[in-house]
Amino acid sequence: MKGLGELERSIMDILWADSTPLTAREVGRLIEDRDLAPTTVMTVLDRLTRKGFLRRTRDGRAWRYEPAETRDSYIAELMLEALDMTGDRSAALTRFAQAVSGSEAEILRKALTELEEE
Repeated sequence: MKGLGELERSIMDILWADSTPLTAREVGRLIEDRDLAPTTVMTVLDRLTRKGFLRRTRDGRAWRYEPAETRDSYIAELMLEALDMTGDRSAALTRFAQAVSGSEAEILRKALTELEEE
């Protein structure tokens, strides 16, 4: 999974924040501080669909777009890709564990315990 460009990220943030699928027009209205042509928004939505970030369904003459995965899934995938880039996964994981807060470490401990119990 590749990273997102600035406009792609803005559009994904909008779609992740909304609980219902949106049309290109609705997404365009929600993009702040940008004066984008509707065709630009449609092009980016189409590109995100082809990349697998979005699913779309027909709604009359328009398409409605929704994220294919949650924001959390996307971030976890980015973290795994970053981990793959290191030559020493153990060292990277150790450094990561040292950098998280106590409450974050507790969340990791709980998740690992639940995985072991499965």
